[in-house]
Amino acid sequence: MFLSDIDIKKAIVDQSITLSDFDPKRLGPASYDILLGNKFLVIKSHSTSFIDPVNKILPEYDEIILKDNESFTLHPGVSILGISHDYFGSDKYLIQLSGKSSLARIGLIVHNTAGLINPGHYLNIVFELCNLNSVPIILRPKMEIAQLIFAEMSSVPEVDYKETGRYHGKNWTSYTTKE
Repeated sequence: MFLSDIDIKKAIVDQSITLSDFDPKRLGPASYDILLGNKFLVIKSHSTSFIDPVNKILPEYDEIILKDNESFTLHPGVSILGISHDYFGSDKYLIQLSGKSSLARIGLIVHNTAGLINPGHYLNIVFELCNLNSVPIILRPKMEIAQLIFAEMSSVPEVDYKETGRYHGKNWTSYTTKE
């Protein structure tokens, strides 16, 4: 069962959902709009000849940090990582990240595959941003970038993401530091 705006507000009050800087204006009938942060990771293509995830041959990134009044130009066909301004999570609810149709219509993909946030995962989510358009798209810190949808679980999970999650506590730093 998905939570309605009424249920989302109740869950924020009883603290079963954490949403930093909650703004009721960003609450939809069954979703909450989140904002783009100011950090981006761009693959160092000059030093990355190929990527092989099975053999853990992964790219190196350049980190770009913008001021609030600056913008990032995402060129056609380019994929980058970005981070949300909003910090969120829940021990009780499954959270689904969904793109905004207004951005999809201009060719901006917000997440390619990683749209599921397990209960117990608290984070500023990493976006997989890709420009499918034939012209550049301007990205700005604190622009509305995606929506969160909250789903009630049928039972409490046996396994806690805090104990088993690959990115628990290091969602952004897993890309910016060598392990």
